[in-house]
Amino acid sequence: MSDWVLSLEGTEAGRNLAFGLAIVAAILHAVFGALQKGKLDPWLTRGAVDTSYSLMSIPIVLFVVPWPEPHLWPLLFGAMIIHFVYKLCQAMAYERGDYTVVYPVVRGMGPLITVVAVGFVFGESYNALQWFGVVCLSAAIFALAGVNLAQNKLDRRTMGVGLFFAVLTGFGVAAYTTWDAYGVRATVNPFTFIFWLFVLEGILFPPISYMRYRRMAVKPAFSAMASRGIIGGLVAITSFGAIMFATRLDKVGEVAVLRETSVVFAALIGWLFLRERVGLLRAGLMVAIAGGAILVEFGH
Repeated sequence: MSDWVLSLEGTEAGRNLAFGLAIVAAILHAVFGALQKGKLDPWLTRGAVDTSYSLMSIPIVLFVVPWPEPHLWPLLFGAMIIHFVYKLCQAMAYERGDYTVVYPVVRGMGPLITVVAVGFVFGESYNALQWFGVVCLSAAIFALAGVNLAQNKLDRRTMGVGLFFAVLTGFGVAAYTTWDAYGVRATVNPFTFIFWLFVLEGILFPPISYMRYRRMAVKPAFSAMASRGIIGGLVAITSFGAIMFATRLDKVGEVAVLRETSVVFAALIGWLFLRERVGLLRAGLMVAIAGGAILVEFGH
């Protein structure tokens, strides 16, 4: 399968496939976000998910994908550290800030920083219309966070700290997107980087989650953590794999922007399945987010 996908590099078919993969990743990212929005502690959710996709990936790296080339190991370990710091900031943001405010701030920061970063790393360039699309998308996402902050009854004492960590998490999104795209392009078989990273990621965060679990006076049921971890692990593998293949086939910046339409899909999931109200203002902002992504993808 990887040979077929890589044969599409630099072709129009490859570009179209990258578009589809980015949208799939956005939908799955919204599903993953809905899982984290539940009542289970975000530190435990993250640990359960990491444990699950690490265990799922071990048989694949041992028996399916090629062994990493020597030059790939530093990139894998670097990615492991970047992801770990990103997850720490994310857990702190979700713990201290309301999800409906924190999540849009994270997703709004990501594309702005990523598009700048990939210009230096990969030499990607964008025209004025595409930059306008990036600004529209990010501004609409930030506005969505502002609307949620104004309309919801939130703890203002902890919200500021939550927003601070949300901004740091946004920088983390840009950092791992750029670094991982470089790693995927540095190996013959992209699956090697993707699944070895999943294995390595399961080393650092789960022990922190376990120590937190040990200190809890009221511990959640193991079955709840296991089910959340297994579902989240499958979603994460599919979502991350899709976006990484997309960065191999198309511009990293364009793919990163398309992924942030996950905010739209998250709102749709909330409306359709969680009975959350959208309202005219939020609907308009979601149209602006989608419009910005369209300008970036098709405005060249």
